[in-house]
Order: sequence, then C-alpha cells, then structure tokens
Amino acid sequence: MAGSAVPLDLPVVDEPSAPAWPDGSAQVLGPLPTPAELAERFPCDERLRSQVAAHRRAVREIVEGVDDRLLVVVGPCSVHDPEAGLHYAHELAKAAAAHDQDLLVVLRAYLEKPRTSVGWKGLLHDPHLDGRGDLAAGLAIGRDFLVRAAATGLPLAYEFVDPFLAPYVLDLVSWGALGARTVASQPHRQLASALPMPVGMKNAVTGDVDVAIAAVRAARAPHTFPGMAISGAPSVVVGAGNSACHVVLRGGARPNYDAGSVGATLDQLDAAGLGTGVVVDASHGNSGKDHRRQPGVVDDLAMQVAAGNRGLRGVMIESFLGAGCQDVGAEPLRYGVSVTDGCLDWPTTADCLAVLAEAARRRRR
Repeated sequence: MAGSAVPLDLPVVDEPSAPAWPDGSAQVLGPLPTPAELAERFPCDERLRSQVAAHRRAVREIVEGVDDRLLVVVGPCSVHDPEAGLHYAHELAKAAAAHDQDLLVVLRAYLEKPRTSVGWKGLLHDPHLDGRGDLAAGLAIGRDFLVRAAATGLPLAYEFVDPFLAPYVLDLVSWGALGARTVASQPHRQLASALPMPVGMKNAVTGDVDVAIAAVRAARAPHTFPGMAISGAPSVVVGAGNSACHVVLRGGARPNYDAGSVGATLDQLDAAGLGTGVVVDASHGNSGKDHRRQPGVVDDLAMQVAAGNRGLRGVMIESFLGAGCQDVGAEPLRYGVSVTDGCLDWPTTADCLAVLAEAARRRRR
C-alpha cells in the first residue's frame, strides 16, 4: 500500500465534529498538523538545506542562461507509491551523476494532481488511493517521501496546486511549477512571487502562451496576500517578486515544441522585457497525451539544442519505472506504473537523457 513505510500517530475522525463556516455549510473532519509539526517529524536538516540552496542556484543559473547545461525535469506524472517513487529516484540519481557535465536532472516529485473535473487528486489528498481523503496522513506520507527523495542527492520539482499546502513542502523543492489549469489564478501567481525557487509557468490547456507570459510578469512583481505561517497561523505573506519565473511550453490544441513555436515564444518574452529562456514539456499537448510520442518530441528538441538554440533552457519528460498508466482502482496495482498520465519506462528515459546530454555538448561546441 502506498505510504505504508510511515508510522502514523495522527487522530482519525470519521464523523464531522463541528461546522467549518459560520452558516454550517461545511464540516470539519479533524485538525491537520501544522507545517512546523511535520517539519519536526520529517526534518530538512542542515545538509539537505545546503543541498537545496545549491540546487536552486544551479536551476536559476540555467534558467537565466549563466550555466549552459540543459535542465531536465523528469519523473512520474504524480507519485502514488512512495516506495516505487524512491526506487525510481535512485535509478535517476545514477543517470544524473553520469550526465552532470551536460544536464541538471531534476526529479519530478509531484504529490498533487490537478483535475479538469474529478479524479484522484494526488498523494497528499488521498494517500490510500481509496477516496477517503485522509489529508492528515497524506501530508505526513508526502513529506516523508520528499525528505527521502532529496536524500538521493537529486533536486526536486513540485507543482503547487493548492496554495494552502505549499508551506508543508516548499523547503525541499528546487524547481516549482504552476500548471495549465492554475497559471491564470491570482492566488497562484502571488504564491509564486514569494517562492524561494525558480518557477515555470505552463501555457494554458488551450495552448494560449500569453497567459503564461502574463503569469511570469505578475509573479516577478511584489505581492501581499493571505497565507499560512509554518506555525499554522493565518498570516499576511509578502512576496518580494520572483525574478526566476519563466514559461513552460506544454502544447494545447496543437503542439508547440517545434522550432517555430519556441522561437516565437522567445521573441514574445524579449518584447515583454522578460528575456529568460523557455522550458518545453515533451508530454501533455506536445505528445498528444500519448507517452509513446515523447521520445520523438525529445529528439526534435535535442536537434534544436544541438543547432545552437540557447533560449531553450530545459525539457520536461513524464517517466516512471514501467511504461503507460493504469486505473487507480486496479487490483492489484502494477508496481512502478503511473495511475495518472502515461509515462515512459526507465530504459527509454535513460535513452532520452543520453540524447539530450549529447545535444547539450554539441551546443557548447
């Protein structure tokens, strides 16, 4: 069972205990641990803090064009089994070390899953994969996974879906993302202005890139907004503005990974005075939601990099131990296979990393 490695001593409340709002229209099912309480149980110690700070600097230098390596954010669509996720992380760490002169490989350690309508919302919300919504357990299991994943030496990537949950995880994250469904949201843009790591803004589900460029502009500005302190207290949060925000092209009604689309986006960013490069997602709209097409997208992007495109700063790949995906309710679940978007298997992913590393070397020459 996902998360079984974490002993839980949190109270379980099966029945509503009190109204959540003054008119009684929602119920409270029990308290959540505060971010500080979970950080004490699953600490980011001094060694990990130094590692995360170094990784954030490295990601920023690539995004800003100071470091000529290629950023590669790779891993499962959304982690549902922490043990399989750690198995994958150890394999990825070995490949990352082999390519570290050409690539900065970042583990996609996503624990929340945005939904267009309904569906499994991720490990934090439903760690037992049974629809109970045991958020208290999910937060503990998820934080434990992130600490253990960071201990492999890899930088971690995270999509911030619910701003309320960000304080539970952000100290372990080196690259953040706003997804295609939240990139237009003011609370998410405000959150990005305060996050201490580079943040990629995906184009909208429709393929609209303008909304991502507007998100970059908004998140680079300062904002004051309501949030939660690590103590759990409702607080006023001040985001100074995040200069390392950038656009992620993920396709839409049509793919936008081709050289023409990448060049047009770079021109738009330059015209807007937001001249960081772009990251391109090989999955989602760019693969037609078919994981088997990702290697072809990677090959195209590698050709652009090898030809000297220095504005193309990174690539995203959805990948897990096994290929494809399975239904979250499958019995039994296949080990290391995604329960959300289809993923490449590990051997194919290793081939993609080698292709991208060679492209980065050719660009450097």
